[in-house]
Amino acid sequence: MSLTTESFEQIIRERLSPDLVQVEDMSGGCGQAFAVVIVSDSFKGKNKLARHRMVNQALKEEIESIHAFTQKGFTREEWEKEGGKV
Repeated sequence: MSLTTESFEQIIRERLSPDLVQVEDMSGGCGQAFAVVIVSDSFKGKNKLARHRMVNQALKEEIESIHAFTQKGFTREEWEKEGGKV
């Protein structure tokens, strides 16, 4: 399976129902390394490790098919404190 930023974003939206998703292809367009930012209130009360596990479980098949995956997860409140807008 070859992922694009658009297809990966759609998969994340379908499986995690976030308020905001940003997907960046870090591999120059070949779809083998992605960095994502996910903003969701489903992260409330969860530490960083629990958030990562939640995302990794939801995207297990996609993560296994690529070379590198980095993620940052925020609640809506945390994202807005960082200066982001949803």
